[in-house]
Amino acid sequence: MIFTLAASFAPLDWMVLAVYMAAVIALGIFVGRKKRGGDEFFLAGRSMPMWAVSISVLATSLSAATFIGGPQQAYTSNLTYLSATIGGIIAIFIVAFGFLPAYYKQGVTTVYQLIGNTYGGTSQRCASAMFMLGRIFASGARLFMVAIPFALITFGDIEPNHLIASILIIAIAASLYTMVGGIRAVIWTDVLQAIFLVVAVTAALIVLLNKIPLDFGEILTVLGDTKVGDTNKLTVIDTSTDPSKWYTLWTALIGWTIFNVAAFGTDQDLAQRMLTCKSAKSASWSAILSHLIGWPITALFLFLGLLLFIVYKRPDLMGSAAIVDNIDDTRKIFIEFIIHEMPAGLRGLMLAGLFAAAMSSLDSALNAMASTTITDFYRPLTTINGKQSEKAQQRELGLSRILIFVWALLLAGFACFCVYWQSASKKTLIDFALGVMTFAYSGLLAVFLTALFTKRGNAVSVIAALCTGFICILLMQGFAWKEWAPWFNIDIVKYTISMPWQMLIATSLSFAVCCVGRRSVNTSTT
Repeated sequence: MIFTLAASFAPLDWMVLAVYMAAVIALGIFVGRKKRGGDEFFLAGRSMPMWAVSISVLATSLSAATFIGGPQQAYTSNLTYLSATIGGIIAIFIVAFGFLPAYYKQGVTTVYQLIGNTYGGTSQRCASAMFMLGRIFASGARLFMVAIPFALITFGDIEPNHLIASILIIAIAASLYTMVGGIRAVIWTDVLQAIFLVVAVTAALIVLLNKIPLDFGEILTVLGDTKVGDTNKLTVIDTSTDPSKWYTLWTALIGWTIFNVAAFGTDQDLAQRMLTCKSAKSASWSAILSHLIGWPITALFLFLGLLLFIVYKRPDLMGSAAIVDNIDDTRKIFIEFIIHEMPAGLRGLMLAGLFAAAMSSLDSALNAMASTTITDFYRPLTTINGKQSEKAQQRELGLSRILIFVWALLLAGFACFCVYWQSASKKTLIDFALGVMTFAYSGLLAVFLTALFTKRGNAVSVIAALCTGFICILLMQGFAWKEWAPWFNIDIVKYTISMPWQMLIATSLSFAVCCVGRRSVNTSTT
């Protein structure tokens, strides 16, 4: 396989990108230069400043899905994706006051220890395993997304074999500094990467606004007059009751609230960052602040998509600056603009921002999966009468680093599968990335809600609830009943249910199943 430099990617761009990569790796190594083992490797001694944690949570939640998928979403649709943030802020307060205090009270390393303390060790390991499965789905999908621009730059196309090669390169690079410094390196490199991300999106906006020969008011008028179904390009709140729509006022208030409670409250990837704060109060404020900062940044990415719509779909307004390229694959829309229309140097900055979004999601996922493997599976096997042998403790750091690399390869494997799955699904990148997360989230959230807010549930009902959530989401996917639906004269399109409503249905059923079990007075955490 021969690497070919894209014709428009100049040496200056490669230099900027190389400086970024060197800075991130150097920072990760510097932060991790001291030997750190056990919970220090996973929780940073609960000593991280609140502001750094909030930026790290923000960087992870944005991810490559926002960098590439955000512009694509607005380019093909409108601004209704922003309405999901309504559910996000409601969810953040639920997590801040209902979940985080309980985690700090019990002094957990992974959130699944709370399930173990409530229902026993078997339940803890099953919940942890479901998280791992869901995180492979979600982070693998994001790894696939960042491979798209990487392949375009490195190979000049997005053929499957080039995407797969790009996936492997990115996964190995992200695992290197994560293996060295643990969660402390993850958080501080996320801060650096968030800066690159914001600078990059700001630079792109300036370039696009200067390229379009219209003033800001005229741009808004054009977008407001452009119809998208029964809305327009500037629509943020859609009051439609159509269950197939992802982004409406009702999905924001219900489905997206449930989804975000699961993401911030039951996903070790995001929750682990908040557990590195000194107290539950600091952790809660880090979550709230990250979400408040995230709103305007997400809006910037969506506005990029609207400007790209004018550039590529309204050549009649562009005059001499009109672009004749016809881009059929909307996944490439922002990347194509970066590669072919951005000046030298800025192209490198933009790609640095993209890789910042990707790495900040990938490194945290690797650390989170290593922490759950060690805490929820390895330690119980090496703990006798509540005590872990010194030899087992000494092995943890080395084992943690090996696990990070192993998980990187597994994520890469699923990302390679996404090369084919996403194309077949016909979903936008951001919808695809969010949708795959629900397979784990519905059952996990049901179990946590039962443990925290009821007196019900036991080990058997926990396992049944986790399986119920996964199976329910699976059965609501079009591909699950595409073959046999015609036998029963069922119109697949007519009965399509969007992801937020799928999340509500699956979580509700899983919660009911989990509550069927009667909680035992005494539970074992081993």
